[in-house]
Amino acid sequence: METTELTPDVPRVQTSQPQSKRSSQTEADAPNVAPDNSWAPDHGRQVTLEEYWEKWYENPYPDLDVSYEWNNGILEAKPLPNAPQIDLYNWFLALLRCNLETFDHASLINLETGFILKIEDESDPSGERVQVRKPDIGVILNSNPVSWGALDQRHFAGVCDMVVEAVSDSTLVEVLRDTEEKKRDYALGGVKEYYILDPDGERMRFYALAPDGEYEEIPPDADGVIRSSVLTGLQFRVDDLQRKPRLVALALDEVYSGYVIPEHHVAVTRADAEAAARRQAEERAEQAEAQAATEAAARRKAEEQVKALEAKLSRLSNGSA
Repeated sequence: METTELTPDVPRVQTSQPQSKRSSQTEADAPNVAPDNSWAPDHGRQVTLEEYWEKWYENPYPDLDVSYEWNNGILEAKPLPNAPQIDLYNWFLALLRCNLETFDHASLINLETGFILKIEDESDPSGERVQVRKPDIGVILNSNPVSWGALDQRHFAGVCDMVVEAVSDSTLVEVLRDTEEKKRDYALGGVKEYYILDPDGERMRFYALAPDGEYEEIPPDADGVIRSSVLTGLQFRVDDLQRKPRLVALALDEVYSGYVIPEHHVAVTRADAEAAARRQAEERAEQAEAQAATEAAARRKAEEQVKALEAKLSRLSNGSA
């Protein structure tokens, strides 16, 4: 099969195969029709990977807000988010940024940055399906074997260690793409953890890759806390994904204080300690003052008693004389 010269950071992949039955089965089974894609006129178009990098990876339309992923030869438009999805995405992104700033063990990709997913598939003529996915959030550990961060890198040529997607719920097709198709393919591609964010909570899921290569749901503990095995220190309450507390409040919460603005927690703790020390000093001063007043009163009483005795003795002496 012919290949064309690619840019230095783009792998040579043969890509003119049609979309496999396996990758299209989910959409074929969906009972509802596809949405109006007038905002994404090339959704479903067959293009080679070389064509995708050249024309479709970045938005080809100056007057349309559209972003395409590439699924084994087929362009797939990323659905537009609604306001609750954006709010939840931004809150969780802030949580991840706090974790990475504290531990400095990973990098993030978003802003329509893609990564390459290669999946073994016997049903495909090449024995492999290739995708370019643009996750809402992708996490790349510093220990990832593929480097990331150079100025000339416009996509990640390796596999993200964690992927976070805000579920697209305009149609059942889009729901199944996030909850079933991408879940399956991310697992087969080796993404260690896959989080699905859903403002409604109905489809909110957190998965970790099991030794058998399939995802297992991460169970919350008795307090409703999810803990990541990919990102050290990352933990959060499931309920907080609905409430979205402010970071300054999380910094004082024992679940988050280890990585959300830890300096604030230390400062507040120090301020609390200093305030407690001041209260103790004031209490000691008050106690000392009270003790001094008690002792002064005792001295006055003793002096009065002595004077009274002296006066009595004086009277007795005068009487006997």
